[in-house]
Amino acid sequence: MPTDATLTCPSCGGRDVDVFYTVDGVPTNSVLLLHSAEEATAIPKGDVRLAFCPACGHVHNAAFDPRLTEYSGRYESTQGYSSTFNAFHRRLANDLIERFGLHGKSIIEIGCGHGEFLALLCEGGDNVGLGFDPAYLPGRVEMPPGARVEFVADFYSERYGDRAADFMACKMTLEHIVDTARFVGTVRGAVGDRLDTLVWFQVPNARYVFGERAFWDVYYEHCSYFSHGSLARLFRGQGFDVLDLWTDYDDQYLMIAARPRTFTPVPPLPAEDDLAAVTAEVERFASTVPEIIHRWRKELAELHDAGRRVVLWGGGSKGVAFLTTLGVGDEVAAVVDINPHKAGTFMAGSGHEIVSPDALVELHPDLVIVMNPVYLDEIRADLDARGLTPELRPVSEPE
Repeated sequence: MPTDATLTCPSCGGRDVDVFYTVDGVPTNSVLLLHSAEEATAIPKGDVRLAFCPACGHVHNAAFDPRLTEYSGRYESTQGYSSTFNAFHRRLANDLIERFGLHGKSIIEIGCGHGEFLALLCEGGDNVGLGFDPAYLPGRVEMPPGARVEFVADFYSERYGDRAADFMACKMTLEHIVDTARFVGTVRGAVGDRLDTLVWFQVPNARYVFGERAFWDVYYEHCSYFSHGSLARLFRGQGFDVLDLWTDYDDQYLMIAARPRTFTPVPPLPAEDDLAAVTAEVERFASTVPEIIHRWRKELAELHDAGRRVVLWGGGSKGVAFLTTLGVGDEVAAVVDINPHKAGTFMAGSGHEIVSPDALVELHPDLVIVMNPVYLDEIRADLDARGLTPELRPVSEPE
């Protein structure tokens, strides 16, 4: 269990922090490429102790130990094989280029993955890019001809503080960092007195997670959860002015634009006033999720007993959290993913095999549970193309 020392909010330093949701023995990495069921079930485990700070609204895993996570070349989290996601990625890059005038600028992306998004930003605005990510693999993504991008296969830290940029981006990375104030403070320190530098972060939207009671969106690597208000308060506390806050991708992603604080601070945005709503959503999540988990276990057991074949679509972190939190085995026949690098590998913790969509022709499932409803139309088209007509259900509360 967390000690008193760990029950301090890493964003604002508040001490009145309470644990509201626990899961024991979850995989400490959800998307490593694991090549046998034995390797997948033997993966190191850790505990989740979600703690809520009533002062700023931040949620973090008070039991998180960064030494248990691995970010290396076998970390496979790309969503770039989805046409739905790629369309969003292109639209987002173009929006940022136009919104912030990113033409002929220098860009740093912290946590760039294999560089897909940084390439879009640089190609669309004739920008120069520098990406940091310990899991970066050279050549994994084909760069546009003449692209002026450079990659460093390392964590971003103070040692790179001398690398200046007009625009600093950090997409789907801050949620993996428990010491949030220190990290955002590191970015502020790197910006220094360049007051025209813009900073943009994207994180999962905690209000989507807790409001939808999406227990499958709670997994070990995501040790920090942000609402509009808690994210803005974090940045303001580290010397930034918040310019804008908005959500996208069916409200699943939360974004913030900020700049170094000047002598005329920007007043809080209306969206930051969400502490009461977040408190209520966290309380509802804590009180109702145990019953939702029970109902899912019951329904999957009944489907299995009735001889109905169930598969999950989505071999990423959501699928891992869904299977390991429920503790199910044969009730789910397989997990499907369109990423060809995942086919023939196994889900961390549960050991379920990940198969390609073509394998469903032989499996012939009765029910496909979709781990992210934003992909429903794309998945339905994939099934139709193979002549398959199973029941297709987005993951939510069981029926």
